[in-house]
Amino acid sequence: QVQLVESGGGSVQAGGSLTLTCDILGYTYTIGWFRQAPGKEREGVAAITPHTGNTYYADSVKGRFTISQVPANSTVYLQMNTLHPEDTAIYYCAAERKGVANPLLGRQYTFWGQGTQVTVSS
Repeated sequence: QVQLVESGGGSVQAGGSLTLTCDILGYTYTIGWFRQAPGKEREGVAAITPHTGNTYYADSVKGRFTISQVPANSTVYLQMNTLHPEDTAIYYCAAERKGVANPLLGRQYTFWGQGTQVTVSS
């Protein structure tokens, strides 16, 4: 079994930064961050396969968000800079025990955290 616990959400003004943390218990191969705003579909934000070092980003966050994992550490981070009001959402960490065809597609993940709220005010 895999357990994921997100933290680090909060409220910031536009242009600010937040770092989300996903603490992972259990073996994982692909880890992704997703978000869902009220009335909108879930969106893949970023993903990483630590074994290969590959990272993946949605176009909407490229250049602003960075996903990383400290080597030999079961924690994945999402550094979010230059936040926009449209980044407001509940952010979820997800994990899978194998490589997936599309790391930004939520239905490819089995394990999910409970989510953390990010609110960006203008």
